Amino acid sequence: MIDVLVAGGGPAGLATAVQAALAGMEAVVVEPRRGPVDKACGEGLMPTGAAVLADLGVAVADGRPFLGISYVDGRHRVGAEFRDGPGLGVRRTALHAALALRARELGVRVVTGRVDGVRVTDEAVHACVTGQAPLGARWLVAADGLHSPTRARLGLGLPSRGPRRYGLRRHYRVAPWTDFVEVHWARGGEAYVTPVSADLVGVAVLSSERRTYDEHLAEFPDLVARLDGPPVTPVRGAGPLRQRVRRRVAGRVLLVGDAAGYVDALTGEGLSLALLSARALVGCLRAGRPEDYEAAWRRLSRRSRLLTGALVEARRHPCAARMVVPAARRLPAVFAAAVRALA
Repeated sequence: MIDVLVAGGGPAGLATAVQAALAGMEAVVVEPRRGPVDKACGEGLMPTGAAVLADLGVAVADGRPFLGISYVDGRHRVGAEFRDGPGLGVRRTALHAALALRARELGVRVVTGRVDGVRVTDEAVHACVTGQAPLGARWLVAADGLHSPTRARLGLGLPSRGPRRYGLRRHYRVAPWTDFVEVHWARGGEAYVTPVSADLVGVAVLSSERRTYDEHLAEFPDLVARLDGPPVTPVRGAGPLRQRVRRRVAGRVLLVGDAAGYVDALTGEGLSLALLSARALVGCLRAGRPEDYEAAWRRLSRRSRLLTGALVEARRHPCAARMVVPAARRLPAVFAAAVRALA
């Protein structure tokens, strides 16, 4: 009987498995794709997320520290530094590879397949895995992404309200021009610029309008002028971003990462929240109180959910959206407090 079976071998799933192994539990990850797996992602770790990586003993081969967050709308710019050290911009593939290496070092087994059936009893979870014999575990952790099949199978999702927002991302071979992550605001959406190495930046565009990446990027002429040269990676997309979840604990099944619910990518906290909640989840299992994970997740995500929800709501109203960056510039102390709270 496995202690912790993890459905999904992305950063959230691997971090959960590593945390479990460090806590003395046997962890097995089920993942259909061979890594490292790339996907649409802002690729920025807040200082808290970078600290969790260090605590796990994960060494990322490449990456670039960033000092804070800037908001830009062409005419206005405002930035705030983190108080307790830098964040880390890192390619999703590099992060995945580093977590996978650490998992192997700790004896975590990765099974190639997909969890396509779950039976939960009072004592165990029995998972059907494509191409494999069924696996039994004390706990199943669903880390299978934004559109989690496990969450859907257990009826834990809720209908989403509000506009359907989407993200698209690609990379440009250019030296970062700032030590900050930049969030550019325009009429139709936002562009999220993350330095991920000494000569590479990731540019993600977020919007409720369904257009091509280049059409979205054209809304940011000042940013386009910075991107000297052609893109070096293909466009990857994700969405709808908003995912509402009834609860994150259902008997012996727990949800982590994007599977646990998602508001929007605008404040760039998805990876950090995944790492923090993976640590909290394993702590609850180790204490024999898995039911405490729901409150722990809500506590960890509260500031992010409130601020991100407020910004997405402002985006729905053109006049309010136009005022976000000017207001932050006029109230720098408030903007700095928000950035540091999220960090």
